[in-house]
Amino acid sequence: MERKMVCISCPLGCRLTVTWEDENDIAVKGNKCAKGESYAQEEILAPKRVVTATVRAATGAVRRLPVKTNLPMLKGYIPALLNRIYKLELRPPIVRGQVLLKNIEGTGVDLVATRNLKKV
Repeated sequence: MERKMVCISCPLGCRLTVTWEDENDIAVKGNKCAKGESYAQEEILAPKRVVTATVRAATGAVRRLPVKTNLPMLKGYIPALLNRIYKLELRPPIVRGQVLLKNIEGTGVDLVATRNLKKV
């Protein structure tokens, strides 16, 4: 198989060509640094993303509070996480960095607030 991608591991944005037959035989071309090879392998074998979203806030001052995962999580878990996020409603006070959902789906990834939410 072959896949073309742009590496996002550093500012160079190398255009990569990745070919593979199985997980033990992955070849990466076009990377200008070692990060490109590890990025391409992870993207083929177990792609991960940091999830950013907003959660409903139970206050008149702010309607939605921005949140994110503290670590990248496997893409397969993201739809279920988003469903949980969109059902949440936060009540102040919330402090930036506060864990809102801990160890999501047993992945070790937490959902944290990225802004303070003060009582009105």
